[in-house]
Amino acid sequence: MIKITNKGKKSWVTFTTTPLDAKSVEICGEWNKWKSEPMKKKKNGEFYITKVINSNQNYQFGYELSDGRWICDESVETIMSPFNSLNSLLKV
Repeated sequence: MIKITNKGKKSWVTFTTTPLDAKSVEICGEWNKWKSEPMKKKKNGEFYITKVINSNQNYQFGYELSDGRWICDESVETIMSPFNSLNSLLKV
C-alpha cells in the first residue's frame, strides 16, 4: 500500500508491505539509484518507510525480503525491468 502526500515540488510517500514470512524488508528504487534502505516493522507485522521525493515523476521500485526474494507492491502497476523481472511503478 502506498500513501502519497503531494506538497508542491516534493511528495511524502509512505510505503507499507506485509510479507508474512519475512524477518526484514528493504526498499530499493530509482529515487536514490537503487540503494537498499531498511524498512521499520510494526507490531502487526507490517513494514513501512516514508520517503520525500520529487513530485511529477515516475519511479520504479521493489521490496527485497530477508531471504533475497524481490516482490512488487500490489497497489500499483508493474513494469518489466532490464533484468527480465517485474518492478513496481510509482507515479507521483
